[in-house]
Amino acid sequence: MPFMIGPSPIRRTLKYLEAGKLILKDAIHIFSINYNTHGSNHQGTRDFVFWNLPQIKYKNPAVQVITFRNLTPTPFIRCYYGNGKTMLIDVDNKSKDDILQHLCQVVGKTQDQLEIENIIRRKQDNPANFGVGCSKSCICTVPNQVPCPGIVPLPFHMRGKTKNAKKNEM
Repeated sequence: MPFMIGPSPIRRTLKYLEAGKLILKDAIHIFSINYNTHGSNHQGTRDFVFWNLPQIKYKNPAVQVITFRNLTPTPFIRCYYGNGKTMLIDVDNKSKDDILQHLCQVVGKTQDQLEIENIIRRKQDNPANFGVGCSKSCICTVPNQVPCPGIVPLPFHMRGKTKNAKKNEM
């Protein structure tokens, strides 16, 4: 398996990618990280990019994630919003866990928002759902289904009364 070659192949597993905690707000369109590949004050940012950036990319497919290396004296993260505004986040001398925690508080969705979105996603109009609160009140309204017995009587071979009576007669 060639995808298991290289430094820390665990980062390429689906289980690891789905375990990401940071889900960015809908207003963020671009997420950029600026850091250097050398220097002690950039170590936390390098670790964050190595361990958490694949999770962020996986959890936020509509967000463009950009990394700029060796262009700045201090590491920082910049978020670009859809309305043209930007947010600059200083990550100088912070560990990867501190960076992740700070980003979850500042640019991440809250647990309440995530729960509401999860409920909405589960409630999506599925043609297989019918009953109270769904788009179809009864299965008989779906094309090619048996109509309601109250409106059109069922054929005798589909009635339980007839089936059971034939068994008892024999």
